[in-house]
Amino acid sequence: MRRTDRLFQIIQVLRGSRRPVTAAVLARELETSVRTIYRDIVDLMAQRVPIRGEAGIGYVLEDGYEMPPLMLTPDEIEAAVLGAAWVARNGDPALARGARDLIAKIGDVVPTHLRPVLFDSMITAASHATPAPDTIDMARLRAAIRNRGKVRIVYATEGTRVSERVVWPIFVAYFESIRMIAAWCEMREGFRNFRTDRIRAADFLDDRYNVDVKQLRSDWWAHELSRGRYAVPDS
Repeated sequence: MRRTDRLFQIIQVLRGSRRPVTAAVLARELETSVRTIYRDIVDLMAQRVPIRGEAGIGYVLEDGYEMPPLMLTPDEIEAAVLGAAWVARNGDPALARGARDLIAKIGDVVPTHLRPVLFDSMITAASHATPAPDTIDMARLRAAIRNRGKVRIVYATEGTRVSERVVWPIFVAYFESIRMIAAWCEMREGFRNFRTDRIRAADFLDDRYNVDVKQLRSDWWAHELSRGRYAVPDS
């Protein structure tokens, strides 16, 4: 690993940890020696990177530190390309457009020597399935999730049964062939999963639910695990 890449990775590791990280942990993570890590920490501090700590105790990165934009490694660029390619292929129209725009923006700002990694990538997102068409405005749905908005839907199950429900959407799962909304259902007084292609009508309400979204997502995971399954759409 080049030294500049290693310095960048040290900052990334410290940024992602809430506790002090020792030089030994950094050395294992970056596959180098503890002595090299000590030297790199000193160099970063000399460059006014706000790292606090000492040998044997660990190091932390102070809050508020902003790195120069898009200091990306080749692996990070390929990860972004792969993820964006999958979204462009399998996401709803708004997300697909956003994925294509993201790649274009990265291409505008990455250094010249890294552009071949972006535009001549050796990896691609393959898919043999065509997602079922959404029957709900996905952009408005994502906005409702961000704003904790309630949605009234008319939903059809696998058979002919149709029901009207008010739901609290908490996230959307994108699969190759379907998209699924995880939500709290007021009618069932419990968590339910809804396929977006089975929604016959949707009304985005002004009402907001006051429950913390993170807590709802945590409870949803516990609910799914208790049933021995993960993200199986209701039928």
